[in-house]
Amino acid sequence: MRLGKYRGMQRMSNERGCLSMCALDHRGSLQKMLKEGLGREPGYQDMVDFKFDICRALSPHCSAVLLDPVYGAAQAIAANVFSGKAGLLVSLEETGYEGSGEARLSRSLEGWNAEKVRRMGADGAKLLLYYRPDVAVAARQRALVTELAARCDEQELAFVVEPVGYAVGDEAAGGRYGQVKPEIVIRTAEELTPLGIDILKAEFPTDSKTEKDESKMLEYCKRLDGASRVPWIILSGGVDFRLFVRQVEIACRAGASGFLGGRALWQEATSIASREQRQEFFQTTVVDRLRLAMAVADAYATPWYKRAEAPAIVDGWYRSY
Repeated sequence: MRLGKYRGMQRMSNERGCLSMCALDHRGSLQKMLKEGLGREPGYQDMVDFKFDICRALSPHCSAVLLDPVYGAAQAIAANVFSGKAGLLVSLEETGYEGSGEARLSRSLEGWNAEKVRRMGADGAKLLLYYRPDVAVAARQRALVTELAARCDEQELAFVVEPVGYAVGDEAAGGRYGQVKPEIVIRTAEELTPLGIDILKAEFPTDSKTEKDESKMLEYCKRLDGASRVPWIILSGGVDFRLFVRQVEIACRAGASGFLGGRALWQEATSIASREQRQEFFQTTVVDRLRLAMAVADAYATPWYKRAEAPAIVDGWYRSY
């Protein structure tokens, strides 16, 4: 791992090498959630204020925060609501996807790139990637990962990839997608982690609606650990908090280096119309949830540096750096 990336990983983790990060980069999904809570279409400032309030509450406690460039990253820094203790991860992708629902193509956000992420002082960049190893557009998606990995490497910027699978054909009916999901998640790790990424932000490799056997969950997580060539963490995917904590424990027991949790921590806040009440919810309930998830990760997670090769520094290294 290059020196700047290694330093970025240090800044995004805690003292024992655990990545306990909060995801606040939601855009389209957050707009829909806030619309229901506010009873109206949320405007630009509604989105910014929501991110301000949660960033102010959580950034002093977690190891890093993931923000988007549209509503959150620069705004939180400039408004002094982002704690200097936390690492900063910024998303690269446009919200949503191109193509059909069964052949989804992720897109880079127009006017945004790894150079700008580095220039604003961030420690890492993240790409959400819709991915099915068995669909025709998979090669194009891998090409996007390879391209952005090279751009992040030029900037010595830690690169996080978040692959998200989806149902095709009749899989959406009768819980069939839950049956194929473990193999999709594991094969996705096999195909994407050799492409120059630094952290795999993985889906939990079973469907919570169809798989209740904890021993099977652990088995699939161990297979995911074996498939990944880089440190990996678990995303929350909007499950309820109690289930998320259970998944964090199982994943970390299997070899994960932590989590990047979003809606599982704070999703109920979108239905609170009063900003003052919402701020109180963030400062109490959400902070308590974060601390619990962090304690679980600290107890079981594999430090990220156990799976990343440190840069070799020799006498006079700076001359050719």
